[in-house]
Amino acid sequence: MHTQIEADSKFYVSQGLKLHYLDWGNHGAPVLLLLHGMRDHARSWDWVARALRHDWHVIAPDLRGHGDSEWSVNGAYHSPYYLSDFCDLIEVLGEESVSIVAHSFGGNPAARFAALYPSRVEKLVLVDAMGPSEPVLSHWRDQGVINRTREWLEKSRRITSAQPKRYATIEAAIARMAEANQHLSGEQARHLAIHGARHHADGYGWKYDPRIGTILPEDFAIDLAEFWREITAPTLLCWGTESWTTNPATDGRAGHFRDHHSLTFEGAGHWLHHDQLEAFLEALSDFF
Repeated sequence: MHTQIEADSKFYVSQGLKLHYLDWGNHGAPVLLLLHGMRDHARSWDWVARALRHDWHVIAPDLRGHGDSEWSVNGAYHSPYYLSDFCDLIEVLGEESVSIVAHSFGGNPAARFAALYPSRVEKLVLVDAMGPSEPVLSHWRDQGVINRTREWLEKSRRITSAQPKRYATIEAAIARMAEANQHLSGEQARHLAIHGARHHADGYGWKYDPRIGTILPEDFAIDLAEFWREITAPTLLCWGTESWTTNPATDGRAGHFRDHHSLTFEGAGHWLHHDQLEAFLEALSDFF
């Protein structure tokens, strides 16, 4: 009888929070960290982890406020905190250097770490993980810091006082997951929803803290290009043609990296590692 390979569930403490990560074994092999994006979780990487675990010691953390990691009491979901959590995880693992694959917001702490400690990152893969595009940044500049701060404050207060979203059944949560990404197979939508939702007395709710999407104007005021220019690790930039973001290979952002290669995935959106899994795994194999 075939047994599905599963990871060990482990925890560490960073800045007073109990944070969760999956350890896929193969200790002694080079460490590969898989970082998920906002409103996602570590089990989102299961298909990739199973494919790579024979050559790598794969580690997939749940970012603070996500998955099975604790929520921040004071809503500290800002880039420096994620970065510090990431540094603490690497120290817990006892690794001098690692390789990283990061999706979406996960690319923020990954890129910052690779810039601050370039000798500690062997290779870096950013999966639609470049942060706000120039049109978004331009819109924020037009809004101005006063309007953006007021917007952040009012949004934070609404979220804090609102009743959490609930689904009557897990099937309803699965349907919502499938609706959010039309490329997902039925198996993918079920897996992501089952591991991304928690059962409460009044129904099923997503595990992530709803406050994670409230971003302080000051948080993204720092130009990430300053970090990208300091990265020395070979970097693979992945982008799907159906993503809502812009292509770093054509919008000028890829040019900030010293050593990079850009790949475009047809028929894939923002979650291209789900939408075109086999092509993505092939790209990782070639890059590594």
